[in-house]
Amino acid sequence: MARRPRAPPGEEFSFVSPLVKYLLFFFNMLFWVISMVMVAVGVYARLMKHAEAALACLAVDPAILLVVVGVLMFLLTFCGCIGSLRENICLLQTFSLCLTAVFLLQLAAGILGFVFSDKARGKVSEIINNAIVHYRDDLDLQNLIDFGQKKFSCCGGISYKDWSQNMYFNCSEDNPSRERCSVPYSCCLPTPDQAVINTMCGQGMQAFDYLEASKVIYTNGCIDKLVNWIHSNLFLLGGVALGLAIPQLVGILLSQILVNQIKDQIKLQLYNQQHRADPWY
Repeated sequence: MARRPRAPPGEEFSFVSPLVKYLLFFFNMLFWVISMVMVAVGVYARLMKHAEAALACLAVDPAILLVVVGVLMFLLTFCGCIGSLRENICLLQTFSLCLTAVFLLQLAAGILGFVFSDKARGKVSEIINNAIVHYRDDLDLQNLIDFGQKKFSCCGGISYKDWSQNMYFNCSEDNPSRERCSVPYSCCLPTPDQAVINTMCGQGMQAFDYLEASKVIYTNGCIDKLVNWIHSNLFLLGGVALGLAIPQLVGILLSQILVNQIKDQIKLQLYNQQHRADPWY
């Protein structure tokens, strides 16, 4: 009695795991949506305001930086989405290699920042001094500086006298500004039960010495306060860095697993095609 021909092995079996495939797809879809939001926010911010002050003190317009990062993230996650959905090895390898490059660049930046901490401190000092110069030129920059000085209980970069670099707060005799030789209100010591903020509390404070000025304002600079904050919050910063690294490592791992599964599936299909001519196999 003749044997019934059986279906070629692997006809219904697949090496490609639906769990890995769709997990990688939705993982990329999430960051794809985030990238579109970043681009929209960056374009809106660029159209709604001029960023000359931000460009002067940060060297890069934050709105443009947000758009560029958003576009790159959009293209990268697009490769991951389509590559996982269509089981395209080329797109998945592109996604994996780019994500690996981003991870290594972040790791290198962190190591260089730690090794060359003195140069990093000098760069931070330069940024803060430039921000002081353009304090009155940009409302968002002004709010950011005020927030930082209140948060860290500090004033200026090295000391409160750094505010003389600003044309409005400069102590020179020919300065016609009403804020001559003053400091912003965010430098002032908090007053208990104050119902209305006194924005003129820093009037003429640069003319006083440290001892006299310390009775009214913060006299220590923000650079040392920021460095001390970083040293006391290394575990928090490490957690943030780990939180950024984990999604990247997960994306790299899932994409490589899926690529290997697709390659195994292709080998299986080729094997089936070679033996399909024999109906009794």
